[in-house]
Amino acid sequence: MIEVLIFHLHIVCALFVFTKYWQKGGIKEGLMGVGLFAIMFSIGWVITSFFAKFAMPDKWVTPYFTRDTLALVLLLIPEIFFYKNFFMKDKG
Repeated sequence: MIEVLIFHLHIVCALFVFTKYWQKGGIKEGLMGVGLFAIMFSIGWVITSFFAKFAMPDKWVTPYFTRDTLALVLLLIPEIFFYKNFFMKDKG
């Protein structure tokens, strides 16, 4: 269930990024913003999955909190700072 909430948050943020850049520079800019968002999410999830594998033993895995959930939570922390500074700030 936690994964669904995190994915929903990412979808809402991707729509925000698309709308913001689409209004500034057109559909190409909007798609490029979403592309950057997707690449950062994909690469970040792979990196945090690697760390989650070693940080969470098998006996701690439950139906509600798995290694993927831990990886997504670990990913959410740096993403908040990066996306806030990159996408939320007005650049002039």
